[in-house]
Amino acid sequence: MTVTRPERPTYVLDGRGITDRGAFYTALGAALNGPGGYYGSNLDALADCLHGGFGPTPPFTLLWKDADTARRHLTGTVLLGERRVGYFDAILVTLRAEGVAVELR
Repeated sequence: MTVTRPERPTYVLDGRGITDRGAFYTALGAALNGPGGYYGSNLDALADCLHGGFGPTPPFTLLWKDADTARRHLTGTVLLGERRVGYFDAILVTLRAEGVAVELR
């Protein structure tokens, strides 16, 4: 017997306009839930959304186009567990920890 697994849906995040944290969450909401969509407004809310009730739940793939724009602008650090990490990296850790395959382009 062959078991087939459904493919992970892929969502495309347009990173060209991500120049601050608010722009990131606006763009992520649009990528996952359509224009005006919501998918968090900070890291805690993002983690909540990943657990369901606000749109797609993992596993899925996030194809993040123009990720370097966000990497340059999402600065500052946050505490994740007992480590301080950059905000851009904290987003990646949060998404990947919940089963999102993130592809940076």
